[in-house]
Formats: sequence, structure tokens, C-alpha cells
Amino acid sequence: MHTLCADIKQQARRLGFDLVGIAPADPSRYREYLRRWLDDGQAGTMQYLHNRFEERTDPAVYFPGTQSIICVAMNHHIQLTPPSDDDGPRGKIARYALGEDYHELMKKRLHQLADWLRQQRPDAQTRAAVDTAPVMEKELAARAGVGWVGKHTCIINPNIGSWILLGEILTTLALPPDQPAVDRCGTCRRCIDACPTGAITAPYQLDARRCISYLTIERREEIPPDFHRQIGEWLFGCDICQEVCPWNHKALVTQEPDLQPRFADGTINLEQLLSWKDDDYRQNLRRSAIKRVKLPVLQRNAALVRKNIMGYTDSP
Repeated sequence: MHTLCADIKQQARRLGFDLVGIAPADPSRYREYLRRWLDDGQAGTMQYLHNRFEERTDPAVYFPGTQSIICVAMNHHIQLTPPSDDDGPRGKIARYALGEDYHELMKKRLHQLADWLRQQRPDAQTRAAVDTAPVMEKELAARAGVGWVGKHTCIINPNIGSWILLGEILTTLALPPDQPAVDRCGTCRRCIDACPTGAITAPYQLDARRCISYLTIERREEIPPDFHRQIGEWLFGCDICQEVCPWNHKALVTQEPDLQPRFADGTINLEQLLSWKDDDYRQNLRRSAIKRVKLPVLQRNAALVRKNIMGYTDSP
């Protein structure tokens, strides 16, 4: 099995994954914490996180017979060009959403890896998962040695930092697991101090209702006024807690063609976006993860960010 594990990792890297590790398919250690977090309402309007709780907290319930989980990661750190000052107000996009939709990119490669694995071991059963599946992917990635869960609740790898996209293959094969990652955040609290909305309520704890990524992507209703100014220039998502992380100061830049930014400076012109029709939306965001939000929500965000940039007045 050790030879098979080495072959799996080699094949994963051939397919373009930067990191790969193997975790045992044990139930989540954070089951009770997740239950309390959900019951406390910290998931906000993300009702889907309440669903399939038993599957989410136990891989063997989600995919019966699972014994091992192959955890992979891709670096999505990209180099951005300086924005132009004479092109009107612009809204920022989180780095992960600037290239092709990573869900489709990673799922295709995970299926290729799973197909290869079944060729090596025809008795193996597999199921691929990316982000939207009921899998505790960050806990599993830490268990597989891919990286540790940082105080901002993102996975951190000492070589790549936290600019990481995660994916998994659940399998019925009993593979030797890797050593879990060791937490190396130490006494640092830069991510906690930098969050404008106080979403990181304590080390390793996030109140999604306060997170700019949640507010601009997951929340379909109007954004509470208390958060308007704190959102600043963030149109879709937020990278602040990652930008201040010391582990990202020397992060490698990805060479993956499909993750290169469609907007070179990482921003969108707000005046143009506010005038978009459905055809403009589809054309400009084809194969983009930004289409997770529909045009009315994106324009809601654009109007708010434009107001932040252009300035507030005390008049009605």
C-alpha cells in the first residue's frame, strides 16, 4: 500500500495538484462545536450547512465504506497589476474567483485521479468532492498533512501559505495515512486584528454573519447598514485575513493557466457593472466562480462599494 500511496501522490501532481496527502476517514472531532455553531445562528442564511449533518461530520455516512480520503490542494496565488487611477471606481474580487471556476477545474482533475486509481485497483470505490459536498474539507486537509487550520480558519501550508483550493477523493481503500499538520500560527493574531468586521471572534473561530465574503456572496438579502463601510472596496469576497498572514508574504505564484486572472488588476469597473444587462453578465463572467451570485446581488454590492469609494454624506 505504501507504493500505491506514492504512486497516487505522483499522479496527483502530474494532474496539476500542488499538494496531496492521505487522511483516515474518522468522524469529525468538531462535531459538537459545529452543532453549537449552527444552533447559535453563526451560519447566517446558509441553510445548506444545517442539512446532511450526519454526512458532513462522518465521511463513512456520506460515502458508505470509506476508509481513506485523498486530500489535494492547488495554489491560487496570482500576481495582480496595479489598478488604474483614471478609470473610475473599481471593486475588488477575491483572488480565488479571478480565474476559471475552480469547482469545475478541480472536479475534472479529481475524476481523472479517481479513474486512474480504479485502474490500479479495480476493487476500489471512489467519490470526488469539492467545496459544496458535505465534507469537512479543512479538518481533513489538516489530518492529511496538507496544512494546518490557521486562526483565520483557512488552511496554511508552510510553502504555499493559505492561498489554497481544496478537494478530496473518498475511497474504500485502506491507505496508510500521512502525519497530521502541526499548527504553526504561534502567538500571531494579525488576521484577527485586521478583520474590519470582527468576524474572527477568537482564534480559529469565525462568525460567518460578520464575514465580508459571506455578506457579499452568500447573503442574498440587503446587507445590514452596520457593515456597509467596513466592506470597503470588496465587491466579491475578501482577502484581508490572508493578505496580512505572515505565511503569505513569500507565497509562490501559481503558474496554472486556468487560474490566471480575467481581470488583471483584480477589480471590476463599478460604473460599467452597474450598467450590465444579463448578456453582459454572462459574457464577462463566463466560466467564473463570480457567477455564484446573480447579477442583482452583484449590482447590490457594486452600489455599496461605489458609495464607499465616492464618499458618504450626512444628507438623506
